[in-house]
Amino acid sequence: MLHVMFTRLANGDGLPEPTRATPGAAGYDIVAADELELAPGARGLVRTGFAIAVPDGFECQIRPRSGLALKHGITLPNTPATIDSDYRGELKVALVNLGQELFRVTRGMRIAQLVFARVEVARFHEVLELPSTDRGPGGFGSTGT
Repeated sequence: MLHVMFTRLANGDGLPEPTRATPGAAGYDIVAADELELAPGARGLVRTGFAIAVPDGFECQIRPRSGLALKHGITLPNTPATIDSDYRGELKVALVNLGQELFRVTRGMRIAQLVFARVEVARFHEVLELPSTDRGPGGFGSTGT
């Protein structure tokens, strides 16, 4: 089990801590500490009222909630967003309204979820040529029809 320290900020009084909806859930639901109106096509930044200390060797990903995406077109413009292990500020969620109607974020509304993942440290080695593969340099749709 991963142990994550968190601190509730003044604007988070009365809000729940990140919580899994079911025992099998991979993500921890987080709620809005702010109220915000998002017009169609608009983006906004929503505070959560807490900060966390992600353990070294991990990242915390902020991901959209599928229900908000399907029902209202509310998602994250940079999904998944990454919270690094050395960040100690308030978690804030960038939301975008891809729907056709005004969307109101209310205080306490579940707006996103947190998922923790291991991070591998990579060391890059410059070479003159990369090993070849059947795919080669093909990208963006090159393996499909």
